[in-house]
Amino acid sequence: MSRIGRMPIAIPAGVTVEIAENNHVTVKGPKGTLERVLPAEMEIKKEGEEIIVSRPNDLKKMKSLHGLTRTLIHNMVVGVTAGYTKELEVNGVGYRASKAGKVLTLNLGYSHPVEMEDPEGLESKVDGNKIIVSGIDKEKVGQYAAEIRDKRRPEPYKGKGIKYADEVIRRKVGKTGKK
Repeated sequence: MSRIGRMPIAIPAGVTVEIAENNHVTVKGPKGTLERVLPAEMEIKKEGEEIIVSRPNDLKKMKSLHGLTRTLIHNMVVGVTAGYTKELEVNGVGYRASKAGKVLTLNLGYSHPVEMEDPEGLESKVDGNKIIVSGIDKEKVGQYAAEIRDKRRPEPYKGKGIKYADEVIRRKVGKTGKK
């Protein structure tokens, strides 16, 4: 049995969960509303103040969908209560990030500044050399953070570029002179 899928999801106070036909789950909370259509094979039941996900049989596909479905609902519940944040660091001489309205401007050593507009439902803040992306949808927060990082990935010799705050860059030794 799936260890993750078996765990019930507690519904905190102030959060309402609605399960419509075809497993269309809507989660409303203090930070906003998230909705998602989950795999139709899974059985999602609301029992009191918790949600229980169960699977119809023990096929490999069902086992893998079981844990996934439970985790997706849990992420929605956490998103509408606490929200998600992803922190990035800009390292390098002359590399800068600035914010004007909804537009994030990155100076990353290219001949032009890179401008990115915050997607719907997400917010980015610049604090010195840190960029903080926040929102209620875990998937969108991670995706936008990855797109920002892709503008200039950290390189292994000097560590210049945009990296996640918790990311460790494997450093390489540079060239050595002739003996």
